[in-house]
Amino acid sequence: MASRTALLVFDGDCAFCTTWVHRLERVLPVFPESQPWQWLALDDLGLSRHDVTHYVWYLVGGKRFRGHAAVAALLRSQNNIGWRFLGNLLITPPFSWAAAIAYAFIARFRHRLPGGTAACALETRGEAISGLVGDASADEVPARRNT
Repeated sequence: MASRTALLVFDGDCAFCTTWVHRLERVLPVFPESQPWQWLALDDLGLSRHDVTHYVWYLVGGKRFRGHAAVAALLRSQNNIGWRFLGNLLITPPFSWAAAIAYAFIARFRHRLPGGTAACALETRGEAISGLVGDASADEVPARRNT
């Protein structure tokens, strides 16, 4: 298990999201505590309802990563060089641009993807979904456990 300070926050009402968190939990050798946002005090984490319904969040060591940057940070926290390479690739242009677009597409249409349900649908009201924000910097390397 990753450092106790690491937390992966996801939408527990979304079957697609929950399925992928459980798949990653089985595949990745180092995995942080993961909690549906519905079980957490969002104010204590500095997150809003909009934040957690539109993005997966990886919170570690005072740093916040969302969307594709959260996935990249999780991969970069692994001890295996292959996972770390993939995580770094996801934050390196032009791959990061593709990853941000892919994440936005998946987030927008997750209710139509295999495992998705109507509960997975986002209420976008015309807002842009992007993983590119200052507080979710993909340039920060999360600490990884040395074994």
